Amino acid sequence: MNVTFNNRDPVYLQVVRYFKEQIAIGALEAGQEIPSRRELASLLKINPNTAQKAYKEMEEQDLITTEKNHPSKITDDMKVLSGIREELIIEAVDMFVQSIKPINVPVAELLNLIEKKYNSAEKG
Repeated sequence: MNVTFNNRDPVYLQVVRYFKEQIAIGALEAGQEIPSRRELASLLKINPNTAQKAYKEMEEQDLITTEKNHPSKITDDMKVLSGIREELIIEAVDMFVQSIKPINVPVAELLNLIEKKYNSAEKG
């Protein structure tokens, strides 16, 4: 697990986002066991209470399920899983639109620039 934490967002929310990203790219799959809270805290070098808070948040969002005395697992709910990718894309687009809107760039020009940048980023 390789998570780079920023200083502006709460760490537990960054952990939740990491799990969502891993689900969106297929690195974590439905029903897959995830590390215990203590293991996660150790792996990410975070406070165990922070890991607990992240797991609680993921349980509330139905991203993971935890049964008594069993490891937590990624949800089997395909509706939840399929919505994660779209949620991440919409979040990124919202942030981009908020930052670019004041510049007043015509949408056609903006889409052209995005396409060029996106294609050049694929080539490495």
